[in-house]
Amino acid sequence: MVKQEQGSTNRPDNTAFTQQRLPAWQPMLSAGIVIPGFVLIGLAFIGIGVALFVTSRSIQVLEIDYTGFENDSPCFKCSDPDVKNCMCKVDFTIDSLFKGPLFFYYGLSNYFQNYRRYGVSKDANQLSGDLKYFKEPGDTCAPYEYANGKPIVPCGSIANSMFNDTFKLYQIVNGSKKQVPLDGKGIAWWTDYNVKYRNPTVTPLKDAFNGTVKPIFWPRPAYELDPSDSANNGFINQDFLVWMRRAALPNFRKLYRRITEGDFALGLPAGNYALEIAYNYPVLSFDGRKTVVFSNVSWMGGKNEFLGIAYLVMGSLCVFMSIVMLIVYAKFKFPEEE
Repeated sequence: MVKQEQGSTNRPDNTAFTQQRLPAWQPMLSAGIVIPGFVLIGLAFIGIGVALFVTSRSIQVLEIDYTGFENDSPCFKCSDPDVKNCMCKVDFTIDSLFKGPLFFYYGLSNYFQNYRRYGVSKDANQLSGDLKYFKEPGDTCAPYEYANGKPIVPCGSIANSMFNDTFKLYQIVNGSKKQVPLDGKGIAWWTDYNVKYRNPTVTPLKDAFNGTVKPIFWPRPAYELDPSDSANNGFINQDFLVWMRRAALPNFRKLYRRITEGDFALGLPAGNYALEIAYNYPVLSFDGRKTVVFSNVSWMGGKNEFLGIAYLVMGSLCVFMSIVMLIVYAKFKFPEEE
């Protein structure tokens, strides 16, 4: 290191680093590099796009609308908001093996979970199991903080509007019904189940809800969401966790169950099926629609042709631009480059 000169205390040291004399490399982008580069990138994008597009087209999807808006719909009688505890049945046929593992979704349309007032209408402290906020819900839960003078647990618009239709699927074999097992374990995000939402450390769980009331539109309190499995109640109920993770778009679907067990581990065989629906969730008041969706997945996820098309378009543009640059270079190149 060179000693600094007198009177130049602010001058950087005379080193290769501080005086920017380090060796450097700068690519020279000539036509011989850019044009082949565009061609290679374009061909790579086209290859990836073809793979994504073909894979997406191979994914099987069956979507059934059961809103009941049409007069000939099997759920038409249930769409009347004055009809309570209504059951309807939708029959459908599968022509060939619906390969597993199979995912069973419910879908809603024209439903804006991304609305800001709706999105903040919950109490994070309450949902993390803090008993103090069971008695005094946060102001963000308005207008679903109290009912009949008692605090609502869980409070807020998101919890109050939880989807509550239920489904049972049967295969029709020689006129008899064979129930298809639906697996509801592990359908929520791991972080939601283990980190974000927690039940109070009170045994039995029911005692933690003393002095509170259930959300207005819920048929039963949080500690009884799943009567068949005590570990799937409260704020870590799988269906509750799936609902609380809001959708970004007004038309969405959420995972309801998996079909991975018993005689249906390889999927749904060809044949006739009946879907029995406990119709509880009203949607016609906001011009919404309700669907059930059966789908399998691939290495790229669910059916979505957009990504494959996007790669094909960009790859084609790269190849096209390389051809344009080659023509321009051949016609207007400088004499010294000949």
